[in-house]
Amino acid sequence: MTELRRMCFTVDLHDDPGLIAHYRAWHGPGAVPKPVVKAMRADDIRALEIWLHGTRMFLIMDVGPGFDPVAKAVRDADNPDVQDWDRLMRTFQKPPPGAAAGETWVAMDRIHALSEQD
Repeated sequence: MTELRRMCFTVDLHDDPGLIAHYRAWHGPGAVPKPVVKAMRADDIRALEIWLHGTRMFLIMDVGPGFDPVAKAVRDADNPDVQDWDRLMRTFQKPPPGAAAGETWVAMDRIHALSEQD
């Protein structure tokens, strides 16, 4: 069985109902550009979900052993489709409180797992 790692991130959206509706539409079934989806799958991202409450988003990503975030960043920087998508999405997003300069999606730390409880 392949060992999966779960990674979680958060970002905020601008507090504008029209922008949020457009963001949701861009993420509906079949709406994400195929080259962007292909790039994610090529980087061994096995599952990815985005959840929204108000303006706060939470991304859950399960990655396989072939996932390397540094190599992915390099490939993404060289991929015009991914760069176009990223530029578009950043028009909707704003860093959450505590984000470092230039950081949009911020990695979260797991602090609890039911599986670790008696």
